[in-house]
Amino acid sequence: MLPRASRLNASGDFRSTIRGGVRVGRPTLVVHAGAVTDRDTVHVGFVVSKAVGNAVTRNRVKRRLRHLAAAQLPSTARGVDLVVRALPPSAEPGADLAGDLASAWRKAVGRLGSAA
Repeated sequence: MLPRASRLNASGDFRSTIRGGVRVGRPTLVVHAGAVTDRDTVHVGFVVSKAVGNAVTRNRVKRRLRHLAAAQLPSTARGVDLVVRALPPSAEPGADLAGDLASAWRKAVGRLGSAA
């Protein structure tokens, strides 16, 4: 059975994941992975600041990230909290957002598993 995903909503959840987990950076984004719990879902949150661009650009980046994150869910352990923070280069046309997300996601979850 594939792990289900839900969104991180509360600012406290974002804060605890960012401060208490592992961080992996790439040119277009940073992935923060929080502690594994006994939940049967993966919680994912996205941070796209105004530095990335105007509202249209930020929403486009968020939609791309959501789509790319969904592809990573089958290989993610249950109970992991992840925060994906987009950096300004993520809005550029030639940005390798898919490769950066896959690489950072894998490494962050791997580091989290070895730290547990």
